[in-house]
Amino acid sequence: MRKFWKKLFTPEAGRYIILHTIGTFLVLLGIYAAAATFGPALFQEARFQYDNLTGVKYVVSNTNGFSNIQTFPNERILTAPDPFFSVIVPKIGASAKIIPNVDPSNETEYVAALKQGIAHAKGSVFPGMNGTVFLFAHSTDTFWDTGRYNAIFYLLKDLEPGDQIIIFFKGQRYNYTVYDSKIVPSSDVDFLNNAQKTAPLLIMQTCWPPGTTLDRLLVFAKPAR
Repeated sequence: MRKFWKKLFTPEAGRYIILHTIGTFLVLLGIYAAAATFGPALFQEARFQYDNLTGVKYVVSNTNGFSNIQTFPNERILTAPDPFFSVIVPKIGASAKIIPNVDPSNETEYVAALKQGIAHAKGSVFPGMNGTVFLFAHSTDTFWDTGRYNAIFYLLKDLEPGDQIIIFFKGQRYNYTVYDSKIVPSSDVDFLNNAQKTAPLLIMQTCWPPGTTLDRLLVFAKPAR
């Protein structure tokens, strides 16, 4: 029996067990990292597709959190989380508080803001003013946080010309209509630098592809008439 155990627990067998354990751990860590990074976006994509298949539509309520809208069984109500400053995107079922005057070049500042909602870029204007309202919803924190805070805004990719974006600011409602979208390099900051020089405009930005910081997806909208 002793000879059997000696043959079983040889140095080679011990090295195999150690290497196998490390390999298994690395594989599981990789799976966890991928799930943590891309899982939230995939969940929102699945929800969006399910809503489309089942005919779910989102409608916007008033700003006080109590709906005055008569809904049908396939309708869902979106309310402004904060009537002082919030954004609602009915097509994708998105509703979030906006944190004003966030410095997009200060990682500590914008990561903290994105834990609460989405960020209004410092240097851009506010609704009702001439210039660009620039909102961003991306995070370049650690991989397990990237895409977690505002994964629903990954669905900005599904917005098309004619879709609505609604912003509530200081209790007032501002309606915008999407007219374009584009993917730009992360180094392209011209739209933000020129925010004070444009006609009234809304730009919403998120990272692209989701869970990375390689590029930026920009959605452009004009005040609705």
